[in-house]
Amino acid sequence: MGTLVGHVAPGMGFMLIGLWHLFNHIKLHALNPTSYTSPPWFPTSKHKYLELLLIMLGSAASISMELFIGPNRHQPLDPDFTIPSNHLHNFEHSSISLAFLLYAAFALVLDRLPSPAKRALTQLLGSIAFAQQLLLFHLHSADHHGPEGQYHLLLQLLILISLSTTLLGIPFPKSFLVSFVRSLSIFFQGLWLVLMGYMLWTPGLIPKGCFINEEEGHQVVRCSDHDSLHRAISLVNILFSWFIIGVTVFGVAFYLGLVKFYGEKVDYVALRDEEISDDVESQKRSILGNPTSFIRVGKNFLPLDIER
Repeated sequence: MGTLVGHVAPGMGFMLIGLWHLFNHIKLHALNPTSYTSPPWFPTSKHKYLELLLIMLGSAASISMELFIGPNRHQPLDPDFTIPSNHLHNFEHSSISLAFLLYAAFALVLDRLPSPAKRALTQLLGSIAFAQQLLLFHLHSADHHGPEGQYHLLLQLLILISLSTTLLGIPFPKSFLVSFVRSLSIFFQGLWLVLMGYMLWTPGLIPKGCFINEEEGHQVVRCSDHDSLHRAISLVNILFSWFIIGVTVFGVAFYLGLVKFYGEKVDYVALRDEEISDDVESQKRSILGNPTSFIRVGKNFLPLDIER
């Protein structure tokens, strides 16, 4: 992080995972509304652990970028093996990625064990990863007062929702609403990170009266006076409120579309089962009402068979 790509790349990852979970939770609930139970992750048709492997791969790539590829000397330490001030944020970001890598790795291991508590433990590991993310963004060494700090503050609200709903998923595994809000909040996290990347590191999108300044090896948005700073923060708040409305409309519309599509399939299957059941019942009633009908038919053909 700390750059456009450093926000857009992980943001796209959160968006894809959130959208994948949102789609599967809605589909699963539409097909099984009475027996729905929320899984912590979803297998794919081609590879069962593809989601977890992609999380591990993305987290490992993020750690590599923060600690080995991004730094000028391809390692984040000073010659005396201490952490310099301009690389503190690299360790913070890589620690978040490490938490998600461990979540995915342990989720894969737990799934291969015949443990009745594996779903709850996986949910707990996910909540620990979100708690790590929330802690490090709240205590972030980067700017807390400028526009970037306001973006991070609002991001923490989304992380808190993801953390809370992940924890609620442990005692309430059959609650579709908890899973729906968690998936949508993860999607929103990714969308907000992508927006941060473009709004904070694209010169043409910097608020009026503010500018990009080079500080301790990375770029930071600064404002020329208090009024410009207040205006920039207010614009971030307005933008967030618009995104809340947009994401809400998207989530509900996505739900309605999938429920209509998969709900019709459920109705069709239920109708076919009912028709088959009615046919079987009518045949049973016919046989029970005239139990000798087959015998009589056989007797009617008996003289003809003898003549032959």
